[in-house]
Amino acid sequence: MFVSLRAQSRRILCYALLSFLGTGCVCAATDAPAGAVYLFTSFRNNGEDGLRFLYSDDGYRWQNIPGTFLKPRVGGGKLMRDPSLVQGPDGTFHLVWTTAWKGDRGFGYARSKDLVHWSEQRFIPVMEHESSTINVWAPELFYDEVNRQFVICWASTIPGRFPDHLEPHDNNQRLYYTTTRDFETFSPARLFFDPGFSVIDATIMKDGNWFVLVFKDNTRPQRNLRVAFGESALGPWRDVSEPFTGHFTEGPSVLKIGAKWLIFFDAYGRNSYGAVSTRDFRTFTDLSHKVSFPKGHKHGTVLRASRKLVDGLRKVGALQSRDARMPLVSALSASAIATRLAGIDAVIKAGPYRAEWDSLRQFQPPAWFRDAKFGIFIHWGAYSV
Repeated sequence: MFVSLRAQSRRILCYALLSFLGTGCVCAATDAPAGAVYLFTSFRNNGEDGLRFLYSDDGYRWQNIPGTFLKPRVGGGKLMRDPSLVQGPDGTFHLVWTTAWKGDRGFGYARSKDLVHWSEQRFIPVMEHESSTINVWAPELFYDEVNRQFVICWASTIPGRFPDHLEPHDNNQRLYYTTTRDFETFSPARLFFDPGFSVIDATIMKDGNWFVLVFKDNTRPQRNLRVAFGESALGPWRDVSEPFTGHFTEGPSVLKIGAKWLIFFDAYGRNSYGAVSTRDFRTFTDLSHKVSFPKGHKHGTVLRASRKLVDGLRKVGALQSRDARMPLVSALSASAIATRLAGIDAVIKAGPYRAEWDSLRQFQPPAWFRDAKFGIFIHWGAYSV
């Protein structure tokens, strides 16, 4: 048995050493093409536990990054719902989020270079000039390269400002916006989009020379997704489409992969997450059967990220969660590993024993091994902390 253990241990040790040969240990998602990692901001339940992330190598299959990365500290509700993230031209990430269901006339804000270390959180009171504002929901960030400024749009209800139609008096939303270059000074909040019905959850993207607004029609019984088009990031928005999702869908997040745009959405009516693809924002193909999301994921924004950044998040997140582990990926190629393992097998094959019981029974442990003692001494002290 001594040789059996020794032979097996030798091979296990060699496998482990192979993983660290070359440039060293590299922690990364397996089988992912370089430069094709995607990050999805997320929250759970009511948003009380803070910012979470998902990641994907292909944009279709999404996995949790364990842990939370920013606890909500500002606003009356102390929530972190609808986290919207964008990276500015200097590499800094900017995050805005919903802080409460009702009562807050602003949203939360923080910035970070690595999504782990964050600035002090601030509450941006963009609707404080409208004292009857019921809420500020789902702030969405977009960097306008043409004008070198950030656009932030959100949904608010100001009772009596617009005809209610079928909407509750305290839930008749319209979209408003502000702009900023530095997140220190902000333009006065203005009306961003009034399609003649209640609207929330808007996200902006640039498609060629056109800008596209994907949003939720919040009227009863609709509550589904549509798009509108504009010549700038501030609109004006026109040519409102027919709905391209079923009822009870919200929270669109948009990602471009190749020539296709993928629009992810929360199909809360059936407690699932769905997606459609489009090339022109006029015809849409359902992809819900091709995407997968962790249970409990709720909508944020999706963006391309570096593998180094995602690996860092996974490493930090794993430290927060019991039994969460980072995969170990060798710096060697698959062919190099196969060659070295074949060499190990050749040495074992040439040895005096084979990995078979009949062969191993021929071995007699030496007297010194049979007489060996093993002990553990443990002492607790300040150096143990």
